Amino acid sequence: MAELTSMMNIGKEMEKKLVSVGIDSVEKLAAFGAKEAFLRLKGAYPSVCLVHLYALEGAIENREFNSLPEEKKKELKEFSDFLKK
Repeated sequence: MAELTSMMNIGKEMEKKLVSVGIDSVEKLAAFGAKEAFLRLKGAYPSVCLVHLYALEGAIENREFNSLPEEKKKELKEFSDFLKK
């Protein structure tokens, strides 16, 4: 199993948080997807924000989070905004 920190956008702090919510490998993160991982993180760490969601998606897609396509950013922002309601 590959370590989470081997993924783009995932540092030690993010790795600790992911492991604490049951996502302890690259494979698990990919299987859960960015939205489910974000939901789990949000439940345990209410201060996580949209940038974390972008970072998760970027990690799964193996790209810098700020280079996600605009359409994907829009979709993720709508998801994040929906959770605030």
